[in-house]
Amino acid sequence: MPEQSRELLDKLKELEQEFNDSLNNLTSDKEVEELRVQYLGRKGKLAEIMDKLPNLPAEERPTFGKTANEIKSRLKDAVEAKQKELEKSVAEQDFSQFDYTLPGRRPWQGSVHPVSQVLDEICSVFEKIGFDIVTGPEIETDFYNFEALNIPQNHPARDMQDTLYVTESLVLRTHTSPLQIRTMLGQTPPVAAIAPGKVYRRDADLTHSPMFHQIEGFLADTGVTMAELRGTLTYFVQSIFSSNTRVRFRPSFFPFTEPSAEVDISCVICNGSGKVNNEPCRVCSQTGWVEILGCGMIDPQVFKAVNYDPEIYSGFAFGLGVERVAMLKYGIDDLRLFFDNDLRFLNQFNRLPAS
Repeated sequence: MPEQSRELLDKLKELEQEFNDSLNNLTSDKEVEELRVQYLGRKGKLAEIMDKLPNLPAEERPTFGKTANEIKSRLKDAVEAKQKELEKSVAEQDFSQFDYTLPGRRPWQGSVHPVSQVLDEICSVFEKIGFDIVTGPEIETDFYNFEALNIPQNHPARDMQDTLYVTESLVLRTHTSPLQIRTMLGQTPPVAAIAPGKVYRRDADLTHSPMFHQIEGFLADTGVTMAELRGTLTYFVQSIFSSNTRVRFRPSFFPFTEPSAEVDISCVICNGSGKVNNEPCRVCSQTGWVEILGCGMIDPQVFKAVNYDPEIYSGFAFGLGVERVAMLKYGIDDLRLFFDNDLRFLNQFNRLPAS
């Protein structure tokens, strides 16, 4: 055998012995991987020796190549064996430290978001008295969001500072009232429905969010009166809060109802007294009352937009912010807490036992 071939074969054997000696002393997967790259990597020690193969006589190359490949295979097998040995050692070590007397750990349990809980509760109250639930698109046309609701072109609600426009004729809906129009266009009276969903306005502070949840409710039939509106909303308020909650109506204005009213309830924080622990109640500003929703009798112009004869039919409509109800129900003074995704806050509303 030529001297050059003998030297390379000796280097291969020395490399294998050196590799095995080093591998036996390793104690972690990281060290094993580093050694593998050092010897078997594309630029490793074995590759350096293999690069000299073209320099050998043609008749010696097959023998050298076969020997090199056999050594490479043995080194790979040694790496795999060492990795399995380390895995077994770690598993046995962890198992030996397991304490059978420790109590089991319950898996972390998520919960329904407080806004969703309140929204579901509100929908349940109205479903019990015959209201259907309707849904629709969050991107609305000018007709459904404004025109059909008696909101003319020059109305402040159309200002770019209040409404988020997608195009000149498409907006992110500013209320769920468009679903009143969509529902009445598809049905003839009697019709009673609530429309829960997300709405969007350009506003953000402690009590306002660019996106929030609203529920529009409406009823249309013959002979509907303001007294029925008052009875319906009183039932709703006392179902959500308590039977002792008082309700009052204040005259107001909305383009789509006439007459219109704001609905106040006795403050659920101070029970209408205006004080909490002899200190002024900040929620109601010591008045004993807090505003909760707007309502009124459906304007004849709205009926005309959906082809209902206002001489035959009458009805009422109301709208409320779900977050507003949730803040009052749970005594929360910062709307942003609902959207911060702080688990310390959200876990307080977990309906299930704590883990």
